[in-house]
Formats: sequence, structure tokens, C-alpha cells
Amino acid sequence: MSGAVCPGSFDPVTSGHLYVFERAASRFDELVITVTINPNKQGMFTVDERLELLRKVTAHLPNVRIDSWQGLLVDYVRDQGFDTIVKGLRGSTDFEYELPMAQMNRDLTGVETIFMLTDPRLAHVSSSLVKEVAKLGGPVGDFLPSVVHEQLLAKLSSGR
Repeated sequence: MSGAVCPGSFDPVTSGHLYVFERAASRFDELVITVTINPNKQGMFTVDERLELLRKVTAHLPNVRIDSWQGLLVDYVRDQGFDTIVKGLRGSTDFEYELPMAQMNRDLTGVETIFMLTDPRLAHVSSSLVKEVAKLGGPVGDFLPSVVHEQLLAKLSSGR
């Protein structure tokens, strides 16, 4: 059985992320979407909220599992019995950032990284940019799954 891990902060999960998940899920028997936890960063959404949103937006993908991890990602990948990481790329900046990590992971552990391009119509969309625009009252619904958009607006209106 082939499997892969698709890691990220997903704060929040965007339509670009979902596009990559759907494509990756069609290529592996199992895809584990993993919220990677950085204890030095405070996200807008809690880890539990992100996990729940990911479960909702991937409910139509039967071979997808949602999890979280804090620590060295390759340890998690190997603990799951996999040898592949899937990373979504929006453009060359993402590639430049991800390439050294992918090479280090492969050299140290044999874990391979597969890069998947997002939908070109969403290449400019990042979780950070969506949050920034939404905080300023801009329309971001076209860039988020509807359940995520609703949660984002609710969070902003409550001031949490």
C-alpha cells in the first residue's frame, strides 16, 4: 500500500490546499494531511479547529486521514510507514524554500518529497494573505472552501 504525508500549518486551509489534496489523494492509497505544530507560533485557528476544518473539507476523499504532529516531520512520516512527503507549490518562491528541506530529508532518511503545483488560478493565494485581506474587510470567499470561509468570518467578528 502506498501512502504519503501532506504537511502544513493550514491556518486556515485554502482552496489551493484542497486542490493539492484532491490530486495527491488520487495518486496514493492513503494520504495523511498533517497539521504541523510550531509551538513558537500562535495561529488564528487552534490546532483542533484546523483539524476539524480539514476533516470537513476532505470528507469526500475516502483515503484521506487528518492528523497533527510536533517534531521532525521525517520521524512522523517514517512512524506512519511511509516514505513520501507531498508539498504543494504556488510558484518559484515556494520551490526555493522547500528544495533544501526536501534534499536534506532525502539525504538523511531516504524520504522523498513530491512537489505538486496548485491550480494556477490560486497561485497567489496563501493562508496569511487570506487572513490579512479578511481582517481588512476584503472578500476572500473565492479562495476558501465555504465552511472555512464561514469559520473565518465568525472568528473575525467575535474578535477571537
